[in-house]
Amino acid sequence: MGEQHTAAAAGTGESEFDRDTGVVRAEPGVYHAEVSGGWSIVSAVNGGYLTALLGRALADTLPHPHPFTVTAHFLTATRPGPAVIRTSVARAGRSLSTGSASLWQPGPDGRETERIRLLGTYGDLSRLTDDVRTSAKPPALPPAEECLPVSDTPEGTVPGDVTMLDRLAARLDPATVGWALGRPSGRGEVRGWFALADGRDLDPLALLLVGDALPPTAFDLGLASAWVPTVEYTTHVRALPAPGPVRVSVTTRNLAGGFLEEDAEVWDGADRLVAQSRQLARAPRD
Repeated sequence: MGEQHTAAAAGTGESEFDRDTGVVRAEPGVYHAEVSGGWSIVSAVNGGYLTALLGRALADTLPHPHPFTVTAHFLTATRPGPAVIRTSVARAGRSLSTGSASLWQPGPDGRETERIRLLGTYGDLSRLTDDVRTSAKPPALPPAEECLPVSDTPEGTVPGDVTMLDRLAARLDPATVGWALGRPSGRGEVRGWFALADGRDLDPLALLLVGDALPPTAFDLGLASAWVPTVEYTTHVRALPAPGPVRVSVTTRNLAGGFLEEDAEVWDGADRLVAQSRQLARAPRD
C-alpha cells in the first residue's frame, strides 16, 4: 500500500507544531515520523511534544477525533530523527474509542527499540454537554505583558539545548521565577501564560504538549537546573479551547525517593478548565 500523509488540523497552515508532529501512514496501523530536535530542552526531546506526535497517529487510527485521556510511558530516551509509530484499536464504540501507539527507533545495535508506549481514549469534544459544576478556579496571573518571557530567563539558568523555547510564546508569573535568579521559593510552583510562537491556536492535540511545556517545578524546589526525565505523563482534555493564549498552573506537592509528581491545569480565555495533566518524573540530582 502506498504511503499517505495524514491530515493536519484544519486552518493551521504551515505551523511548526503541525509540521513536526506530522506522520505518514505507510499501511494501516504503521506510520513514519521524523522526531524534531526543535522541541528539545536541556538534553532531551520534550515529552509533551512526543505525546502529541503519537497522539496524532492515534487520532488517524481511531474513529473519533479528539483525545479525552492519554497516558504515555517513556521507556527509553527518544532521539531526533526517523521513527516508526505502530498503532492498534482496542475498542471502537459510538461515543468513545480506545487504542494504543508505540514509537520505535533504531537502538545502538541497530535493532528497533521501543521508546514510548501510549494508551488513549478518544471522543468528540464538540458533542459534550454544557453542564459544568466545579470548585476549580483559574490561576491568578498578572497581565501577560507584566510576566517574564520564558526565553528571557538568565543565560545558563537552563543548561544545554533550549531550542524548544524558540517555539513557545510562554510568559511566566514573576512570583514563580525566583529560581531563575538563584532564589527558588521551595513551594514547587510555576505559573504562566502559554501560546505557540507562530500564532497557531491551541486545539486538543496541542493541549497534550501544554502540561509539559513550562519549566519544571523542580527548579522552584531548589534542585539543580537539569533534565527532569518524565516516567509517565497523563493528560485529560476537558473541552475545546477558545482561541488565544491559555493560563497554566503547575504544582508539585510531594518529592520522595528521588521522584516527584507535577500537576498541571490549563485554562482558556473563557475561564474554562480545558485540560488537566499529571506526570511522574525523576528529580534531578544536585
